[in-house]
Formats: sequence, structure tokens, C-alpha cells
Amino acid sequence: MLDLTPARDSLDPIEIASRDEIATLQLDRLRWSLRHAYDNVAHYKASFDAAGVHPDDIRSLADLARVPFTSKQDLRANYPFGMFAVPRQQVARIHASSGTTGQPTVVGYTAADLDIWGQVVARSLRAAGLKPGDLLHNAYGYGLFTGGLGIHLGADALGLTTVPVSGGMTPRQVRLIEDFRPDGITVTPSYALSVLDEYAAQGVDPRDSSLKVGIFGAEPWTNAMRSEIEAAFDMHAVDIYGLSEVMGPGVANECVETKDGLHIWEDHFYPEVIDPQTGEVLPDGELGELVFTSLTKEAFPIIRYRTRDLTRLLPGTARSMRRMEKVTGRSDDMIILRGVNVFPSQIEEQLMSVTGLAPHFQIELSRPDRMDVMRVLCEAAAGHETPQARKAASSDLAHRIKASIGVSVTVDVADPGGVARSQGKAVRLIDLRGKG
Repeated sequence: MLDLTPARDSLDPIEIASRDEIATLQLDRLRWSLRHAYDNVAHYKASFDAAGVHPDDIRSLADLARVPFTSKQDLRANYPFGMFAVPRQQVARIHASSGTTGQPTVVGYTAADLDIWGQVVARSLRAAGLKPGDLLHNAYGYGLFTGGLGIHLGADALGLTTVPVSGGMTPRQVRLIEDFRPDGITVTPSYALSVLDEYAAQGVDPRDSSLKVGIFGAEPWTNAMRSEIEAAFDMHAVDIYGLSEVMGPGVANECVETKDGLHIWEDHFYPEVIDPQTGEVLPDGELGELVFTSLTKEAFPIIRYRTRDLTRLLPGTARSMRRMEKVTGRSDDMIILRGVNVFPSQIEEQLMSVTGLAPHFQIELSRPDRMDVMRVLCEAAAGHETPQARKAASSDLAHRIKASIGVSVTVDVADPGGVARSQGKAVRLIDLRGKG
């Protein structure tokens, strides 16, 4: 693989500043962000007041631990625009992600926010080894999901030539990679495997492609998958991290020269790791739940947001800013299926709307090849046991799940009583990945 290490003089000065310089900037921006949220978002004023803390009380970075957390439930409770800190007319763009009930979590951006988002994504793409003039194949989804348009912002800011192919239509993905000869690809790691399978189906060697680097995110992936992808494409594979509530893609990124964890762009996002049970802030190096506070966001400041992602903070290496270890899992029950967040309650909501199905179901996750597969096992309601009725109900539920959540699933409809019952909490999820 080619050496894609970016030139030192191409980096933003803050990327290689001293820790003292970074901390000084963080404290100044943190105090501004807390005051901005407190003065302009009713939720934050109420939560701060209830905790007996005021933005003026925060005189050091360590004092942030006195401030209440923000949860996804808080965002849902203020749907749609209650968490905005500027008038809606000043919001240049709105994105959203679906929640456990199907109600989206709404986030907004001013023009200045979009500019900063483009800057941090450009920084991420440069850290991955891309440079102005390179061609990028962007296979993240475009739309309310922040992936496609967020990456596109950064590609524009870095001066790349972007192919906005979005997801799906895998044969076309391969054809455009072969015809356009991109230098990099942005995509979920699991979909990269589908692209590889399509290369095999077409009898084309992916090692002969033009790709030099893949930037993969939106779902956890292992170093073993990195090795497989790198060997198959003869390219570098690096991790990108982000979530819509904090900004979108570009909150952190691996540097191609080290691939030793994701450097957090700490001049815009202040990270903490806490004990998921107690909320206590943990020292760097200890595993816990990742929490973020935005330092520069205007439209949608986020204060001590509990991401539910489990990781640890590590010292900087290729950059001065701290790294986060690859996310090892989540502290809640969310399923990430091919880059899409899915909750059992979302499946239940759709099932309950289908005539002919009883309110009993289980979700089975498996990995028969290399792609995660979801199977929903449910059962026919009394009076709807005929093969024709069960087939119609299966098709209806699969369609509703695809339309509302965005994932393709297999639906099997058993006879009444065919789904195992529980005497306590229902066992909704059976995870067979990595077993057998």
C-alpha cells in the first residue's frame, strides 16, 4: 500500500498544538457553549437550575462534571425544535435520526455550523490520506441521515472531486469505481464487504482498482475486518466516528500513518468517559461510556451528551489531540444493522400495525457469511393461520420495517403459539453472530 501520510505543513496548527494550548482553547469555548445553551435553550436552563449549577460556576475543565447529562430521551421530549438555540429562521439545515419509537431525533445547523462541520470532516479525510484534487466515491446514504451530506461537506472543503453515489445498487458501485478510478471510498464497513462480493461476481480483481484508502464508519467494525478489507483491495482502511446529535461524521478519525485509534477533534468536541451506572467521570485509559459536549455549535449545542458508546480515551500520537479506542459496544439495547440503528420497540411498533399478526416476536441476528442478517420471528393471530394469510402478513411487515427503519429483514410467521414465551421479561433478541 502507498504511504499516504499527509504533509506536516498541511495540518491545522491546532492538530499539533501543545496540550496546554488545546486545554486553554477548550475552556474558553466550553464556557461560551454552556452560556449559549443556558441562555437560549429552555431545557438546559431548567436542568442546570435543578442541579444548582450555573455556567459561571465552570472555571476549569474538571468543573464540567458538575453539569447534568443530556440523553436521547431529552431530545425526544423537545421534538422537533425545542433544543435549538437560535431562531428556526437562522437554521440552514436540519437532519434527523430515528428513535426507539420511530420519532426522529432532530438536529439543526446554522451556516457557521455547516462551515465547521465541513472543516472537521475535511480534517478527517486528510488524516485518512486524501489530499486536494483526489477523487472520492461517497457511498454513504444521502438524506436526513448525516453520513452522505456530512462527508460531502468535508470533501468540498478539502477540495476533492466527489462522486455522490450514495448507497445501494451494488453493481453500479463497482462499475463507477472501475470507470471513474477514485482514490478513496467512504462507506459502511459491512457494505464494503458487499462491494467486494460484487467484484467477485463480476470476475474483477479489487486489488487492481484505483482505491488507495477507505474511510469506514456508522457501525462498529473490528481490526480483523480492517485486515480483510485492506488485503482484498490493497488499500488502507481507517475508522471515522460521529453521531448526528454531536455533529455527524467527522467528530473523530484515525490517522492513516498510525491506525491506532481515532483522534478526537478536541477543539470542537470535548470528550469524557464515565461509568455507565454511576455517571462518575473516569480517568483516561479506563473503559466506559463516551460523553460529548460541543464547544462551537450555534444551532444545536449539546451538553454532556451520553452517547451509550463504550470506549476509552488515550493520549495523542500522530496528533496532539486525544484518541478514542474503537467502540467496543453500547451500554443500551440498540442493534446496529449494516449501519442503521434499530431498536426492538421499532419492530414491535410495525408488527402491531399488521393485521393478522399476534403481538409476540423475537429478533434473531446472524452472520451466515460476512453480512449481519436480521430475522423476525412472529406468529399468526387466531383466524389468520392459512398459508396465504401468513405470507401476506410476512410481506406486509417486511415492507413496513424497510419503509420506516430502512433495513431489509426476513420475516417468518409461525403458527399461533410458535414464539417462545417468557415468565419475566420477554427475550426479544437472540444474537447468533460469532456462534457456531
